Amino acid sequence: MKFFLTFIATLSLVFVTNAQIDSNNKKSTAIPAVESKKETNETPKITPSQPEKTPETYGSLNVPNLSTGVEAPKKEFSLFGEKFGNPGELYQKQIDKNIANMKLTPEEVEQLNGSLTDQYFGDFKSKATSVNISYRDHGYVDGDLIQVRVNDDVVQASVFLNGGFSGFKLDLQKGFNKIDFVALNQGESGPNTAEFKVIDDLGNLVSSNRWNLATGVKATIIIVKE
Repeated sequence: MKFFLTFIATLSLVFVTNAQIDSNNKKSTAIPAVESKKETNETPKITPSQPEKTPETYGSLNVPNLSTGVEAPKKEFSLFGEKFGNPGELYQKQIDKNIANMKLTPEEVEQLNGSLTDQYFGDFKSKATSVNISYRDHGYVDGDLIQVRVNDDVVQASVFLNGGFSGFKLDLQKGFNKIDFVALNQGESGPNTAEFKVIDDLGNLVSSNRWNLATGVKATIIIVKE
């Protein structure tokens, strides 16, 4: 038994000794260091990127900054939401401008723009029992309205003037019969334009005339029943 243990120890010693010799016989190979190339003038330089501009913030929306040099229009054109002038007002302004350019007399200007003073068309004598009073728009039918009064009493509160004659029959009282035609408006283009006729019950023409009135102005005739 002792011999066997001595043999094992001797064998282990030999193995360790050989391993050390083999380890000492191995040579290490040194890898030479590679010298880095020095930077030359031909080496391309990398320019650092410019920082991006921070977009402007409007509420919850981010709007990028525009650098094109072209300014955006301040107001976009749109057919919707555009306000257009009243055709009647534009027409009236053009008439006023034309009148100023033509240098018309005050009477001619009044004729075109409408009289600002009440018009009196005269008084007429008649032996008739009644008369027919009719009226129409002698110009462009544009919505002219009138009121008719007899001896300051309203007999026709609001009459729309058409292109054809319309009216009413008036029984004459003894003495004065004052008939007023009051312009309630000037229609769309102005002034209030009308033509009237007064015919008695015998078919005789008592009076006829035309007016061009501003709003609120009246035209008057008087029929005296004999």
